Amino acid sequence: MKDAKQKKPKFVGTEKTPVEPFDAEALIEVQHLTKRYGDLVVLDDISEKILPGEKVAIIGPSGSGKSTFLRCLNVLEDPTDGYVFFEGNNLCDLHVDINLQRRRMGMVFQQFNLFNNMNVLKNITLAPVHVAMQDLRKTRRANFFTRISNFFRPKDKKRPLIPVQTSRKQIVADAEQNAMRLLGRIGLAEKAKVFPSTLSGGQRQRIAIVRALAMNPKVMLFDEPTSALDPEMVGEVLELIKELADEGMTMVIVTHEMGFAREVATRVFFMDGGKIREQGSPEQVFGSPKDDRLKEFLSKVL
Repeated sequence: MKDAKQKKPKFVGTEKTPVEPFDAEALIEVQHLTKRYGDLVVLDDISEKILPGEKVAIIGPSGSGKSTFLRCLNVLEDPTDGYVFFEGNNLCDLHVDINLQRRRMGMVFQQFNLFNNMNVLKNITLAPVHVAMQDLRKTRRANFFTRISNFFRPKDKKRPLIPVQTSRKQIVADAEQNAMRLLGRIGLAEKAKVFPSTLSGGQRQRIAIVRALAMNPKVMLFDEPTSALDPEMVGEVLELIKELADEGMTMVIVTHEMGFAREVATRVFFMDGGKIREQGSPEQVFGSPKDDRLKEFLSKVL
């Protein structure tokens, strides 16, 4: 008997690059990641791994592909070619629930992206409440169909219901309690009921970080988190990121703050022309760079 022909999965991109076995120890892995806009190549065949607990800083000149690379890690940008794995799940496979995977990937943008028509507390609790309510509705729906099918089953073959130990009221209460705990951590508990437009840039960015943390992510992605801040507000945001790093959070940070990258990162990527031209420990990249383009870049920013 002939083996059944295996159905080929559908992937985002050109499908020219065959998918390779992923590293089970890596939290994030990209294989031959490529991004083009017409004839413009923004990311050029990048393969890289990020392990749990790593703090990866991405540096390089403007237009080098740093932010695009970061946004491809959670597929906010669809790769033109190549693959992105998160906890072993191929995020470029259209059969994978990308929204389910993104629950565990916190993202902090340059411009905060808070909802100005909602107060701070609502901004932080919106996603956790929405996700928890989705899960509750799925459970209730599954139990509904189980009850119907059990009506036609013999007593000894009835299926058990999934336990439901929460309610919308409890979900909202738990989310608000966690949000207040996080706000207390950054010293902004008294701002819970105010609107983001009344806050300073530094306060808004710290709240954006707290909003991402409220989902209990496995990794935090920071896209130049201090670039939109006045110089005097940069320190309070970097201090919060340092605290998260010290607690063991896996991070990928696109940054122009060289001192911060040198102090916090466990590994540094230097990008230019859509490629990772050099990578290594902060001591190696900043202290003894090998790539001529990196040497030129550091001579201008240090």
